[in-house]
Order: sequence, then C-alpha cells, then structure tokens
Amino acid sequence: MNRIPHPFWVIVQKEVSDHVRSWRFNVLLFLILLTCFGSLYTAITTLVDETAKASDADDPYFFLKLFTLSDGSLPPFHVFVGFLGPLLGIGLGFDAINSEQNSGTLSRIMAQPIHRDYVINAKFTAAFLVVSILFFALGFLVMGFGMVIVGIPPTAEEFLRIVFFLLLSVLYVAFWLNLSVFLSIRFRQAATSALTAIAIWLFFTVFYQLIVHFVARAMMPADAASPQQLIGYQQFILNLMRVVPSQLYTDATTTLLMPSIRSLGPLTMEQTYGAIPSPLPLGQSLLIVWPQLTGLIAGTVVCFVLSYSAFMRKEIRSR
Repeated sequence: MNRIPHPFWVIVQKEVSDHVRSWRFNVLLFLILLTCFGSLYTAITTLVDETAKASDADDPYFFLKLFTLSDGSLPPFHVFVGFLGPLLGIGLGFDAINSEQNSGTLSRIMAQPIHRDYVINAKFTAAFLVVSILFFALGFLVMGFGMVIVGIPPTAEEFLRIVFFLLLSVLYVAFWLNLSVFLSIRFRQAATSALTAIAIWLFFTVFYQLIVHFVARAMMPADAASPQQLIGYQQFILNLMRVVPSQLYTDATTTLLMPSIRSLGPLTMEQTYGAIPSPLPLGQSLLIVWPQLTGLIAGTVVCFVLSYSAFMRKEIRSR
C-alpha cells in the first residue's frame, strides 16, 4: 500500500509550489540573478587581468575574490545579496497568513483534522527551503563560472568559507522572512503588512545610520581625550551600528570572505604588537564573527516565536 504523506509535508509541498509559480517570486528571482551576474561579470573581468600578476595569482584565497572584487561600476556579489536578500524575504512572507484569511481558505484548512501549528511551521519551512535552494544554487553557479573562466579551482578552505557565507545569507533572509510573516499575522491587509516590512527595512538601511551619525557627532570626544576614551567611543558607535541586522550580516560576510580581516573593532597598540600580518584560518574567522552570527540567530528565533505565538492565538474565521 502507498504510504499516506504527513499533513505537514503536504502543506509544505503546496507552499513551495505556490512560491515557485508566483509572478512575485519570479520577478525577485530575475532581479537577483541580473544583479548578481552583473557583479560576477565585473569580478571575473578584474580577476582575468590580475591573473597575469604573479603576486595575485599565488594568493591562497584568490578564488574568494569572485564574491568580493569589483571594478567600481557595480558593487560586489555579497553586497548585492545583502541588499536584495531582505526584499526576497519580505516578498515571500508579507501575505502568508492575511491573504488566506481574507480569501477564506485558512478557515477551510483549519476545518481539516490537522494541527494549527502545522500551518505556520509549514509556511516558514517552505519559504526557507526555497531561499536555501536559490542561494546555494546561485553560489555554486558562481563558483562554476569562476572555475571555467578563470581556470583556478577553489581550495577546501575557500569552499568551506563560501558554504558558510551562503548559510549566513540564508539565515539573514530568514530573519526578514519571519518578520514579514509576523506582520502578516498582525495586520489583516496584505498591503499594510508589506508597507510596514519595507518601512522597517528602509529605517534600518537608511535612517538608522543617519541617527547614529548624529549621535556620533554629538558625543565626539575632545582632541585631548585619552586613547582609552577614544577606543570606548569607537566601540560605543560600533555597538550602536550592530543593532542593525544588515550591519551584522556585512561584518560576518566580509570577515568570512576576506581572511585578511583580523578584527571588527578598534585595537590598541598592545594588541597589535607582535601580530603576524597573515590571513586568518577559517576557525579564527568563525570565532570573530560568532557574536554577529549569534545575533542573527537570536533575531530570527525571536521573530519566529512572535509569529508562532500570535498565530496560535489568532481568530482565523473570515468576516
């Protein structure tokens, strides 16, 4: 006898099919592919010119420049992912609940003998699978083009760094996905939840940096300040910037894709004295970005818990 599929995976398959077939996802996919391949083209053309230089060709992390190098006309690959990733998460989740409630399909689903939490868990799982497959396929496609055109394969450590970068990108998009799903539960109209999510993204992307800039100018220490006061001031400004999820993502990705970065904060002369100017191994880079990674995981979990608790207490009957 054929095995009856679990109701949870039936909902997941239905949600994945809806995402893949929707015009909204296809438009976002086209924008991501267009911008990422544009940055890949600039990186490859620059790398082809640099392969003639012996010093650059012998770089042990030469392959990682595919994701970080740019000629100035377009931002590098990881910058595009950090900018368009939130839009992808918002686009997949801003109408996850309210659209089905307004159309009456949510009450029909709940009339079936399935648990209520299957719905919210399946919606997140389906969107998370779509985002994961998209980013890993795009990352491996970039590596394939790089190996074919440049002719230099990645080392084992470079491959692991790229995999951790892709995992971090999926986690960053999952934060905005959970936030948009929570807004779709709180607001009945899909337009309201979409505008609220975009407003939050714009605030953290543009306006929050202006606020931090004004605070930095107001609290700037005097010229006669001690080195400890200057370091404390810089650390305070950095902590204010790290409230923003995009800043956490930027710090983590640049450290993973640029092994030459040895610290994300100010260093004293005692800390830099005797340091060997060489790239860090993968384990040390992960230790540096562990606070940023923990912050992104915590923000994603908090948004998911808020979405879960709000949906479990929500009245689902359409009016």
